[in-house]
Amino acid sequence: MREKVEAIINEIRPMLQADGGDIELVDIEDGVVKVRMHGACAGCPGVHMTLKMAVERRLKQQIPEVKRVEPVADVTPQGTDI
Repeated sequence: MREKVEAIINEIRPMLQADGGDIELVDIEDGVVKVRMHGACAGCPGVHMTLKMAVERRLKQQIPEVKRVEPVADVTPQGTDI
């Protein structure tokens, strides 16, 4: 299932990148797809709408086993260099 989810995310990615953002698949657990948003998407007030209406809807249409999409917060402590 991971490969199918990745393929669909790769189809959605150009739309997000056009607005200065990006999406990363973090994990899939019991039908819950966990993603991390990057760039402009990470701080966008509309990110939850994007996840539900674009990402989750598309994944559910293509992969019936997907129950929902959840954002995962960035775990990098602020003030540290990577």
